[in-house]
Amino acid sequence: MENVLEYVKDKKNTRTYPVSLSTKYVIRIVGKSTRWCQLSKRMQTIQDQIHETSSQNIVVSVDRVFSGSARLDGDAIVAFVRSLCHVSMDELHYNPPRMFSLLKLVEISYYNMGRIRLQWSRIWEFVGDHFNKVACNPLQDVAFFAVDSLRQLTMKFLEKGEFPNFRFQKEFLKPFEVIMKKNSSSTIRDMVVRCVTHFVDSQAKNIRSGWKNIFSVFQMAAADTDPQIVELAFQTCSHIVGVVFERQFASVLDSFQDAVKCLSEFACNASFPDTSMEAIRLIRQCAKYAAEKPQFFRDHAAEDLINVPEEDRVWVKGWFPVLFELSCIINRCKLDVRTRALTVMFEIMKTYGETYSQNWWTELFNVVFRIFDNMKLPDTQIEKIEWMTTTCNHALYAIVDVFTQFYDEIPPRLIDNLYCQLKWCVNQDNEILAKSGTNCFENFVITCGHRFTPHIWERTCACILEIFRSTLPEILMTWRHDAEPSGTTAINDTSLPDRTDSSFDYSIVESASSQHNRMVQAGNTASLNSSISNQQEFNLSNRLSPTNSIERSKTQSDFHIFQLLTIKCIVQLELIQTIDDIVFYPSTSKKEDLQNIAIAQKLTWFQTKALANVPSGQQALTYFANSDDFRDDCGMYNNMGLDQLLLLVDCLIESHMFARAFNSNHEQRNILWKAGYRGKAKPNLLTQETHSIACAFRILFRLFSDSKRSDSMDTLKRRILKLAHGSLEYYVTLQSESHRDAWTSVLILIFTKFLKLNDDRFKYFSGDIYSIVAETVVFDLKPELRYILREFLLRVGRAFNVTSELTGSN
Repeated sequence: MENVLEYVKDKKNTRTYPVSLSTKYVIRIVGKSTRWCQLSKRMQTIQDQIHETSSQNIVVSVDRVFSGSARLDGDAIVAFVRSLCHVSMDELHYNPPRMFSLLKLVEISYYNMGRIRLQWSRIWEFVGDHFNKVACNPLQDVAFFAVDSLRQLTMKFLEKGEFPNFRFQKEFLKPFEVIMKKNSSSTIRDMVVRCVTHFVDSQAKNIRSGWKNIFSVFQMAAADTDPQIVELAFQTCSHIVGVVFERQFASVLDSFQDAVKCLSEFACNASFPDTSMEAIRLIRQCAKYAAEKPQFFRDHAAEDLINVPEEDRVWVKGWFPVLFELSCIINRCKLDVRTRALTVMFEIMKTYGETYSQNWWTELFNVVFRIFDNMKLPDTQIEKIEWMTTTCNHALYAIVDVFTQFYDEIPPRLIDNLYCQLKWCVNQDNEILAKSGTNCFENFVITCGHRFTPHIWERTCACILEIFRSTLPEILMTWRHDAEPSGTTAINDTSLPDRTDSSFDYSIVESASSQHNRMVQAGNTASLNSSISNQQEFNLSNRLSPTNSIERSKTQSDFHIFQLLTIKCIVQLELIQTIDDIVFYPSTSKKEDLQNIAIAQKLTWFQTKALANVPSGQQALTYFANSDDFRDDCGMYNNMGLDQLLLLVDCLIESHMFARAFNSNHEQRNILWKAGYRGKAKPNLLTQETHSIACAFRILFRLFSDSKRSDSMDTLKRRILKLAHGSLEYYVTLQSESHRDAWTSVLILIFTKFLKLNDDRFKYFSGDIYSIVAETVVFDLKPELRYILREFLLRVGRAFNVTSELTGSN
């Protein structure tokens, strides 16, 4: 039977035949005998067995070819793999596609994984590229098979781990990045994310350079719109940052920046706001690692850190990526997310800023100031207004807080950058941001001014001068409507209301300032600004009622100009108050004004009651002599030089003279009023006119009473006298009673300051201004001013021996 299975012989045993020939021979011998059927069946069985044996031998031989590939030299194995990739690609074009060679590529990779790095890299160059193409095949089954094969191969490879200073994991995992980038199939992308998640869960302890690929895959997943993909990728990232970073930070350190970038991408996906907020929290946790593990960064000797000093490595690889990505979130995301990112960024700076060196601060603020970059502002007007009112406003206060907290650590040259940013904010066509600019400037100077050097004070005063001049609303003096004839005759002033307290005397501004207590809150002030703007637009549209598109366009243009002018006027008021607060400290001047009025009212009360013990002239002087002169000097007065203070006085006088010129130009005010500027009454700048001159007088009188500046007394005398004389001359020319009433507090201040001087100084000033003071008595003065003026005239009489020293005041 064994012989029959192999061969069939003839009767004489002289020849051996192959099975097919033997069959014919047997047929010829037996003919049509009954044994034929039986023999025929046996021969068919023998033939099938021989074919099966032959196929098994072929399979074994083929397998031996692939398994033996491990014995090929470097060039031979590369040529073999390259050819097999070509064959596999041809097979995939069949219908249906064949994947035999693709499977053999996986086997060859298993057999040759133990080769030296140089040979394996050459092999993987072809294998990896082939998997990239196959995994992006439009047939999902083929792509799925490729990704799954790649997953199995990667798991086997990761089990081997990676030696220090080797980067082959990065090359091996590269196909997952390519697939994620080029394959748009949600199924395949989901599978890639699941594969990578499996690597992290099972092989995290063996991963080294592969972390870069992992974060790259998750970064692309973060921008997806599929909730499952985003959620799975983010959960894995959370696990890496929360657990893997804690346990094996050294192995992940080289990819720390990639991790932060990945989290930033999650935060910028607007479709998943909850994930965005959680991603920002994880970035905050990354900052904690940078703070708690600085030695890891210093000891890390990556190729890109060769030229970086050891002490700066924690900044380059740790702090800077965290803060930079937070700034990117601020610039890319919607309001809620960017506000949270802004808050976290400045929390990090305030918490860990004491560890930053000066050059770090310089690079940091280069990033922070990008928030205000014009090129990065939204294109639409509504979004731009929202950005300035919320994000820029918030950032500005936070920046000043950081400068204040770390003033000694921050390089002095950055103060110039801060001032430039404040000037930019003040000059924007946004009322909230403009106010915030002046408020932040004031807060910074008041808080840190006692540590300023003379040079910093010079830059500070120069900044104030620049802001004053750049925000002076000069167009108010020249504006003309297109339809307005150049020679228009002014309407009679008496035909138009000139109600200073209800037109443009900044009642809206003052109420806004009192509401936010000079600290603008984004939400409340935004609604306030919106309501004011809406009301202005309503009044303007009702007044002008354009009948065609050209007129409507002109109206909108004029309205925009009027808005800008209003903001400039508001900034002028804010700056005047800022100077007053810087020099004398907030609320000091207000208290002094209240005290002056209280003294005047007390004198008035004595006169109206006609009491028997009405104070004599000498007793009246006691009220002024004993009154608190508010010289606690909580402000920056003692830290500023004479030239700097006089520069501020010049700014105030310049602002005052402009306001005075505008208030005297009734023709121009009528033109603006007819065009709808500020509604029901002619616009005026009375508050700017009076507040600026009052602040200038306070500074000059404070300098004049300072014994430490006695060498400048002659200069100060001349300036005070010139300013007082000019102010009184202007006052007696005013025709409007409301305009004179607005000056009441200024005159009370002037006369009170004079009354507090000693006899010699009082005599010097009073003799020169006596004649112009006498002109004021012809007007119907307020009782407080009238009795202060009376005390001044009585003292003049005593000073020049016109009246008795004991002359009463009744």
